[in-house]
Amino acid sequence: MKKFTTLILIALFTVSLYAGDAARKGTTGADYLLIPVGARGIATAGAFVANLTGLESIYYNPAGLDIAGGAEFMFSYMNYFADINITYAAISTQLSDFGSLAFTLKTIGFGDIPITTVDEPEGTGSTYSPVFLTVGLTYSKMITDRISVGTNIKFLSESIQNVTANGVAVDVGVQYFFTPVFTIGATVMNIGPNMRYSGPELTDRTNITGSNIGTQGGQFEIVTESFQIPSYFQLALSYGLDINEQNNVMFASTFVANNALEDVLNFGLEYGFDNTFFLRGGYNYTAGGNNDETVFGFTAGAGFDYQTGDVGIVFDYAFREVKEFPTSNHVFTVKLRFQ
Repeated sequence: MKKFTTLILIALFTVSLYAGDAARKGTTGADYLLIPVGARGIATAGAFVANLTGLESIYYNPAGLDIAGGAEFMFSYMNYFADINITYAAISTQLSDFGSLAFTLKTIGFGDIPITTVDEPEGTGSTYSPVFLTVGLTYSKMITDRISVGTNIKFLSESIQNVTANGVAVDVGVQYFFTPVFTIGATVMNIGPNMRYSGPELTDRTNITGSNIGTQGGQFEIVTESFQIPSYFQLALSYGLDINEQNNVMFASTFVANNALEDVLNFGLEYGFDNTFFLRGGYNYTAGGNNDETVFGFTAGAGFDYQTGDVGIVFDYAFREVKEFPTSNHVFTVKLRFQ
């Protein structure tokens, strides 16, 4: 088992070296993969990579899924910015010694966008709405009483009218519990092949002056460039402090080596009262960059976890400051837990 764990950690660091190629910074597409989900994870600025469990952990570290046990259902909604909304739904179950499986669906709503043409620059009266969605299948297993591993396979689809781009991405993660209150986690996220747009909207019938490929009534196709997806590596620590029987505090930090942006340090904390009521906060620090120029600022939130018998009901809220837009992010998450 120790050899197996060592191989996993070596694989994580090896793949992260490939994903962290500095030459790829600022050259990726499908950046909606970087939009976080779940009010608890967002309220703590994405720092809880080492200790999140259950459905909430899938976006941050799929290794945490099997630790929660039982079955869960989760729904999350975020008012992003520029009239963009993020909807996320997930369902999971634990299959005895086999581990846990989960299914997730993430969609991005852009609203209706007016169609304009050269002849009608103010709009034709018609609208279109891009459809971006991510469908995920997650597997996680506790391989010892201290080590949990997990992987998440995501199917990506972007559609703008009759033009589409499809792709696949894989996340791999591990959580290791040194003690019940001190954990570490590592992940490699969004590893997959390049994507490319194609479709009938890229084929046009026109006449290009001085060209023999676009004669009147002829046909030519706009050839699109392929683009890479934004992979990144995370290394995280978390520590829980029990003040007394009713009060506890969780501290966490995560280093993110991102191939599309500067490296980031995430800091988060959570205060819990009687394991029922929670207050949270967090901050993202850009390493080697100007933090005054970042789009997002501090995060905060609160949560309520009520357990009755074998059923648990969780309601979480998160706020994330957005500096460049008049409205900030508001995130609401509801989760049902069955033991």
